[in-house]
Amino acid sequence: MSATQPKEPERRPVTTTALRAMKDARQPIVMITAYDTPTARLVDEAGVDVILVGDSVGMVVLGLDSTLPVTMDDMLRHVSAVVRGTKRALVVADMPFLSFQITAEDALRNAGRFLAEAGASAVKVEGGRRVAPVVQRIVEAGIPVMGHVGLTPQSVHQFGGYKVQAKETPAALELLEDARALQDAGAFAVVLECIPAELASIVSEEIEIPTIGIGAGLGCDGQVQVLHDVLGLADFTPKHAKRYADVGAAIRDGVQAYARDVRGGDFPAEEHGTRMEPDAAAEVEKLRSRGLRAVAGGVQDEEA
Repeated sequence: MSATQPKEPERRPVTTTALRAMKDARQPIVMITAYDTPTARLVDEAGVDVILVGDSVGMVVLGLDSTLPVTMDDMLRHVSAVVRGTKRALVVADMPFLSFQITAEDALRNAGRFLAEAGASAVKVEGGRRVAPVVQRIVEAGIPVMGHVGLTPQSVHQFGGYKVQAKETPAALELLEDARALQDAGAFAVVLECIPAELASIVSEEIEIPTIGIGAGLGCDGQVQVLHDVLGLADFTPKHAKRYADVGAAIRDGVQAYARDVRGGDFPAEEHGTRMEPDAAAEVEKLRSRGLRAVAGGVQDEEA
């Protein structure tokens, strides 16, 4: 028997069709957000299936009060960074406010930029039946689209805040029709955000494409969370999130220790720097003491 260890099977890049197969096999889909290269690399290595570069970047990274001010330029920059850190996960780019709501042609152009310029594999749009024609137009151009219904943050002012949606029968039936419309328009998956768990289960059973829940219970085909919520990097943890680590505290403790060392003269230590050759150091010191400086390979007086 060979002493060499057998190679681990190669992890193939996740595709939209792979997600559909996961739903059919009842294999839960794991999706999380990322906004830069280092964190994308880490969550990809952790084995997530989908990385969403959400317009939530506005609130958790850029310090904005909502997602509404986030621009195409903002999103293209962050999507590009995430793609550079990803090898396996499917990278989905969130289409920001007014990038797809004005005309179908604008939507197609902007969606295409995410693939052509930033390297994303798919885009996500918020809304149901009202955006279905736009979804169909984008899909017909060969661009995979993920839908998003329920609490759609770009409509926060219309909802009157970040509230659970579709709790009553009429609204629940409308949401179900929205999900069907997105499927019929060609969406490969749909996010169900902040809706009752019973309704999320019904939608997941009713449509053939995967459902990805956030605050929508266990009945969805997968789950998505904002990275900063689960790692303790946000100001608070929403009800629908679970904190799995306190990275924020670790960062704060680490920087405090660094500050103490700098102020106490303990950093940098000898091992953190380099030294000149003794002869070179002695020569520089001799020139300095004589008030001379090097000029173009020679030496001249400072007063010259």
